[in-house]
Amino acid sequence: MTRFTFACAAALTLAAAPVLAQQAKTVAPVAVPQQAQPAVGSEEWLRQRGESYSAAPDSEQDPAEVEATSKLNTGIAAEAAAAEQADARARADFEAENQRWREEQARSSTARAQWEADVAAADSARARWERDRARWEADVAACRASNRVCIVPEPPATPK
Repeated sequence: MTRFTFACAAALTLAAAPVLAQQAKTVAPVAVPQQAQPAVGSEEWLRQRGESYSAAPDSEQDPAEVEATSKLNTGIAAEAAAAEQADARARADFEAENQRWREEQARSSTARAQWEADVAAADSARARWERDRARWEADVAACRASNRVCIVPEPPATPK
């Protein structure tokens, strides 16, 4: 009897679980006040990331190091300018080649359309010649079958 009671209680609990889950109240999330984010690149922004930069006063800077840095910066700027010029030339070359390709594609499309029109005209002329030839052969056969003297006209000219 105890087992039966326990089994009934378990079945009722399992059956009631979806109903109870639907009736559960949801708790609104607690709003956490947001702190203002520092501007990217500011001292505070750098400090939060473990970085900081402050230039030493001119009196404390090593002239040789300043000169080496200046030379490096000049070299980097020259390389950047050269790379920008090379990129501009490459873009111009690409655009010129792309334009040439488009023009060639247009010529090719025009030539193909002309070729298709020529083929259609030739097919039409061939079909007309075959009809005329069949009619001529039928007329000649009919004349010969009538046992009369026939003056046979020239067959239709072959299309060119």
